[in-house]
Amino acid sequence: MESDAVLVKRANRGDAKAFEQIYHRYRDWVYRLAWRFTGNHQDALDVLQETFAYVLGKFPGFELTAAMTTFLYPVVKHVSLTLRRKSRRFACDEEVLGELAATASQETERSRSELAAALCVLAENQREILLMRFVDGMSLQEIADALGIPLGTVKSRLHHALKALRDDRRTRDYFLG
Repeated sequence: MESDAVLVKRANRGDAKAFEQIYHRYRDWVYRLAWRFTGNHQDALDVLQETFAYVLGKFPGFELTAAMTTFLYPVVKHVSLTLRRKSRRFACDEEVLGELAATASQETERSRSELAAALCVLAENQREILLMRFVDGMSLQEIADALGIPLGTVKSRLHHALKALRDDRRTRDYFLG
């Protein structure tokens, strides 16, 4: 499997198959992220389409200076938030955050609901970093790069988010070892 950097170089030379490989490699990730921001299947598909249209417009001449997800994250966020502002519909409920709770197979519907409710209480910037770290699997540095904020800010927000979840009666059991 070719690296993203190699695919970008090929796409810069006009190789449509290389761009197609980039698309197939990241489309599910972009969709899940867009769905998290929009809370709506159709809107997430629109964001997916607009995101890759934007990326395609970067060729030729696109330079990948970080991980592809680090480049894509702010694009998806911006397109999603723009769409959300236009449509004025977004709800933080267990569907938006369900994929986090779904990773533990023994979760009951009640505990998933409680986890989602606790996550919704977090400040948006804390929830965003928490999900980027644990759902998207991004490193702290990748999160800082994607959001354009200092690494210390990422660490601080993650720390406060985890502390809030640890202190919340609904999620305390997730932290007992």
